[in-house]
Amino acid sequence: MTEKKDKKYIETVGRRKTATARVRGVESEKNSVKILTVNGEKSLEEYFKTEKQRMTAMESLVKFPVPVCFAITAKLVGGGSSAQAEAVRHGIARMLNEYDIKLRKDLKKAGFLCRDQRCKERRKFGLKKARKAAQWSKR
Repeated sequence: MTEKKDKKYIETVGRRKTATARVRGVESEKNSVKILTVNGEKSLEEYFKTEKQRMTAMESLVKFPVPVCFAITAKLVGGGSSAQAEAVRHGIARMLNEYDIKLRKDLKKAGFLCRDQRCKERRKFGLKKARKAAQWSKR
């Protein structure tokens, strides 16, 4: 935890494909845990259009509630909207892990602390796509 102007905050980074989320959780006096802003200007509902993406972004907080209230901000760069939602989930899970190490086992078991490495494979020389080749003819 880092202190800045007498407020404690935890800053972590979450990643998925080419999306990166810098997540900052500040302890707040309010009684709710929520993402206040995404990229400094939009709320969670404005930024993520579908309910599935909103649920994905907040999944680690919903499954593992903490007694302390956090006001969360996220800065997102790169990737698509679904990958950004998963990057936010990864960042929030890391923040919860840093806040309370006892949650690590449960977060790990749920798969929230593992960075999903799958990304698009590069195109190879002589092929049409990453693995697609021209049709082979025997004769």
